[in-house]
Amino acid sequence: MLQQICQLAREAGAAIMEIYQAEQPLQVEHKTDNSPVTAADIAAHKIIKAGLSRIAPDIPLLSEEDPPAWEERKAWRRYWLVDPLDGTKEFIRRNGEFTVNIALIEEGAPVMGVVYVPVQNVLYSGQGRHAWKEANGQVLPIKVIPATPPIVVVSRSHRDDEELKDYLAQLGIHNTLSVGSSLKFCMVAEGKAQLYPRFGPTNIWDTGAGHAVAMAAGAHVTDWEGKTLNYAPRESFLNPGFRVTIF
Repeated sequence: MLQQICQLAREAGAAIMEIYQAEQPLQVEHKTDNSPVTAADIAAHKIIKAGLSRIAPDIPLLSEEDPPAWEERKAWRRYWLVDPLDGTKEFIRRNGEFTVNIALIEEGAPVMGVVYVPVQNVLYSGQGRHAWKEANGQVLPIKVIPATPPIVVVSRSHRDDEELKDYLAQLGIHNTLSVGSSLKFCMVAEGKAQLYPRFGPTNIWDTGAGHAVAMAAGAHVTDWEGKTLNYAPRESFLNPGFRVTIF
């Protein structure tokens, strides 16, 4: 099933790229929480929804672009968690740092994840204790890699967070790298970074797929109390603050 999900992510990415590369200006609307949404978000959502209904019709879907009501999903023990276009702000800025995120959640844990980077045509996937990166026609296993000083990857759109500034000031010698979307999880997974701290708000669809890939590559994804980030059904979609680390 993982290979089918990888192919589905690529199909969604192709639809995103058609809009991304079009000459006309991007049409941007805003949701009730003021987050941006574009035609690319909706196009990718429709492709993934249709694909998942073919691949696994018995598994319900929670997508950012069509989240079911709490009453419908509160008893779910297994479900798809999808962000059809993670990093919409990066998409609008046309900097290429956006992804397609598809995760399978079982009993609150992300057991399979796919993160596709359409602009780079790079795909990350993870299941169990194995993670891979597919680029330039090659599929290679990836694992976390220690480094001294560590490279800390932070959000490109949320660098002004005061808690983050205080944390980095106390961290000791390190280098920082700013990246958009769930690419930050993947950079830790493939050894290009060793730590991703997050204090600002995220939703579960922002993190599920990246969490699966990072964990499969040997990283730990925990809240600031040390508890593994959990995706068991709850009324709110918000995550607590968290960190992705190899330590």
